[in-house]
Amino acid sequence: MTNHPYLRAYLAGVLFPTLVFPLLLTALVLNLLAYGQPFPVERIMVFPLAFAPACWGLWNVLWLASRNRTHLPLGLHGAILPFLLMPLATVLAKRLGVISLGAHSVTWFQAIQVPYAVIACAFTFALVMYYLVWKYIIGFVNRVLGIA
Repeated sequence: MTNHPYLRAYLAGVLFPTLVFPLLLTALVLNLLAYGQPFPVERIMVFPLAFAPACWGLWNVLWLASRNRTHLPLGLHGAILPFLLMPLATVLAKRLGVISLGAHSVTWFQAIQVPYAVIACAFTFALVMYYLVWKYIIGFVNRVLGIA
């Protein structure tokens, strides 16, 4: 099974976010219906739904292409991805007016203030989750597709 390894790597990387984001969207819509508070779901979900799976797939292709030179474990390679996605998402959200950056907190949709300490904890949690997802789930799919 040596045909098209980069295509298989892309598909392996796309699998997890493609399955998870519709579940998150469902949870957000149910939250909207249950609590009735207006929350612009489309402003925060459309971009990740389109961008994240492609980014994960390309990141897995990059791991496959560079693993002979770098010998970087897949989990560690996956944990690097939030360091690229968070600044990109922050710049995009700032440009779209979704967030405003303050001295001590970030304000989302001119309504929700999140202190930077909470964001740092969430980012650390995201790093751990990315490591585990990439090591176990993406690694499993890579092995099933014969590219790991």
